[in-house]
Amino acid sequence: MFRPGHNRHDLRELADEDLMELVREGDARAFEVVFDRHGGVAFSLAYRMCGSSARAEDVVQDAFVSLWRSGARYDRARGSVRSWILSTVHNRAIDSFRRESARHGQDVHDERLAELVPAATTTEAEVQQRDDAHRVRTALAQLPPDQRRVIELAYFGGFTHTQISEMLELPAGTVKGRMRLGLAKLRGSLSAGGLTP
Repeated sequence: MFRPGHNRHDLRELADEDLMELVREGDARAFEVVFDRHGGVAFSLAYRMCGSSARAEDVVQDAFVSLWRSGARYDRARGSVRSWILSTVHNRAIDSFRRESARHGQDVHDERLAELVPAATTTEAEVQQRDDAHRVRTALAQLPPDQRRVIELAYFGGFTHTQISEMLELPAGTVKGRMRLGLAKLRGSLSAGGLTP
């Protein structure tokens, strides 16, 4: 392992998994190196999901504080440090949307749209678009978690099948299969509700 008295330059030479062992022991400098390595991609995911720099920064900060506190729970047998971090950021972004939605009693997407379009000029088409978006989110929420997750990563996160496969540490065929099944179920739900997918 690594001897006490290590400096940050030395830490940069360690693998993520070795850094996480130091984080587990409370080494803040090791955690800084982990953040330096993965903070950018974490922000990128959060920004793609949230659409706002301020919210993305909050999500990333919340995720990394959580990771610092739960560093002892990282298990290298279950995947890479990057996958663990991105999974945490993904979950925190979704939690952020849920909190915002609960706080305002409406969908976050609807709130953003309302900010852009004054209520007095809302057209019938915009009302229909909001309703359709709400129905899509409702149908998505009813999917099994494994199918919903790959769809969210692809459509909200902008990741390719290969990237999702690496993040979730699943075979590409499994990711594609879950995507196919999830999208088929979404089509069925939306068609039954009169919405053409």
